[in-house]
Amino acid sequence: MNPLTIDALEICLKETEETLRSADSAFLKEPISYLKSHLPEFLYVESPDFDDYKVDSLVIEVDDIFGTYMVLFGLQGKKKEGDAIRSYIESILQQQLIGFSISFSDNEGLWEVNMPLDPIEGFEESMPIEQVLQLLHQALDGLRNQMKAGK
Repeated sequence: MNPLTIDALEICLKETEETLRSADSAFLKEPISYLKSHLPEFLYVESPDFDDYKVDSLVIEVDDIFGTYMVLFGLQGKKKEGDAIRSYIESILQQQLIGFSISFSDNEGLWEVNMPLDPIEGFEESMPIEQVLQLLHQALDGLRNQMKAGK
């Protein structure tokens, strides 16, 4: 798979959502475990590669309570697609749902998804951030296909 195009990669403070600094492509080589050693921070990522999946951006962080890696994103879609979205995500999480939540905002036509990364097949906390983004890209691709199939 080709490397993702990254429009924005920012390291932000959870408490205030303030951008601490922009990260460069070298930062993508850092292991995702960076977030465990910097718990007050999260990564904000924008990529045109996510546009096909109706996701503008995503956030990756470590949950302060459970210590799990989490991805948070908004997914444009219809309310009736909820069962397909939930079913697909539960399957890739191998039914390990601690921290998983999904809710629909009627005003925005947006599914708000909080998904743990740890149970996703292939995820390891030693992997570079760019590989985690590739893994998420694959998961979003599968989700898009599931939504198209209407399952």
